[in-house]
Order: sequence, then C-alpha cells, then structure tokens
Amino acid sequence: MKLPLLASAAFALSAAPALAADLRVDIEVPRLSAAEYHAPYVAVWIENPDQTAVGTLSVWYDVDLRNNEGLTWLADMRTWWRKSGRTLTLPADGVSGATRAPGRHSITFRADNPTLRNLPAGQYNVVVEAARELGGRELVRVPFTWGGAANTASGQGSSELGAISVAVTR
Repeated sequence: MKLPLLASAAFALSAAPALAADLRVDIEVPRLSAAEYHAPYVAVWIENPDQTAVGTLSVWYDVDLRNNEGLTWLADMRTWWRKSGRTLTLPADGVSGATRAPGRHSITFRADNPTLRNLPAGQYNVVVEAARELGGRELVRVPFTWGGAANTASGQGSSELGAISVAVTR
C-alpha cells in the first residue's frame, strides 16, 4: 500500500511548478532596405519539445488601427495563429503591444506571469515568429530549461528576425 502512495507523491512533485524564476527574451528586429518598410508583427510563445503550445507570452501588432483592423493581419504569423493565436482574446492585458522599430528589444516575464507561474520544470522552446506586410515571415525556436539552475540559449534568424536569446534567471 505504501508503494502506490510514494509513486503518487513522486509524480505530484515532478509535476509541480518550478521554483520562481524570470524569463528574459531578447529579440533583434533587423533594419531592412525596402521601398515600403512596415514593422513586423511578432508573436512570442512557449512550446513543449513536441512543439505543442504552452502559452503566448507577447504579441506585437498594430494596436492603434481603427476598428481593430490590426487583428486582421495576425493570421500572417501562421504557426502561432494555428497553435494558439486564434483562441486568444486580443488585445490581452500584459500580452498585446505595439509593433517595434528595428533594433534590439528585451522583454522580461516575471515568475508570476500566467504562462510561467504553473510551468513544471523541464525542457521547452521559446518561439519567436515575425511577419511583415509586403515582406516575409520567419520563425526561430530557442530551447531552454525551466526550473533548476539559471541558463541561457540563443538562436539566429536570417531575414525578418536577427539574434534571439533566452535567459532564465533566479
């Protein structure tokens, strides 16, 4: 009788949220030479190693367009849209934000973020997808470890995105 109880306790502990940590994501939006440049729409989310979505962290889009027309173009970030975007009610407090100009942008998600607060320790990917009107679309996956020691990882885009780095800090 004690063995099943021990197994249940071990499972409960392994499925518990990781110790409090912050997640910092640095995103480089490259300066492109284009006749008509539009800042990209960008989605940032966490997924399991099997590429199932865990939750959306941030979505940058044209939040100021009249009649919420900016929402119309979110489906251009096809991977994010299919995995979780179409089920998200936008604008979402703490998730939605305006598009950003070329340059390096750093966003920090605190341990009490809705996506992170109950995230069990383990291996995940931060995924950054960008789509630009009259431009291209690109997706970069950066694997990271949640729970345990602080860690960093990085990835590199080739067109719509530049360097992407992820840091788990204590």
